[in-house]
Amino acid sequence: MRTIVGLRRWRHNPLCRRTDLVEAWLALTAAVLIALAAPAVGLLCGRAVDATLRETVRLQHEQRHRTEAEVIALSAERVPLVYDVESPVGQDLGGRVVATWRAPDGSTRTDTLSAPLRDPHPGDTFVFWTDRHGDEAQAPMTATAARAHAVFAGLGSAVLAVVLVECGRRLTVWRLVQRRYERLDRAWAQAGPDWGRTGAGS
Repeated sequence: MRTIVGLRRWRHNPLCRRTDLVEAWLALTAAVLIALAAPAVGLLCGRAVDATLRETVRLQHEQRHRTEAEVIALSAERVPLVYDVESPVGQDLGGRVVATWRAPDGSTRTDTLSAPLRDPHPGDTFVFWTDRHGDEAQAPMTATAARAHAVFAGLGSAVLAVVLVECGRRLTVWRLVQRRYERLDRAWAQAGPDWGRTGAGS
């Protein structure tokens, strides 16, 4: 509002320079873009990411299967930390065990797996995820995690749009100020030699 009021006053002000009006219009344009365009960009980017991640979640749930495995023997190999893309901290899965499970095609598989058991013993069972071939796979992304990623992407793109608009405004104003100084230098170069001299120009 202050910018709009300033524009109305400056239009008929004899001391108003063209660069002053340009700066005022730049400020008004930047304010409108930040208020309207940045949220629109964030909304569009968030929706696009959400649609992509929803499709990813659907495909992952189609291609990965929740399977129950039975511990056959303990493995000497220890893997203290396993990181999940949906978890901010590592999860201590307790180690690796030799387990058997049934693949999606009905065949029986035996291999060394990471067991989410603190103190596994032969005969214990646990649930894990396999791919379509029956091999161990990471758990699919959840709809909640996909939605959170989409929200963060939308907010990030909106903030980036605001930063770009403000940087563009500041760069343009800086260039206007440079041109203003150049004009002042030229004017001073013309008037400077006669400045302060009695009867100069007579």
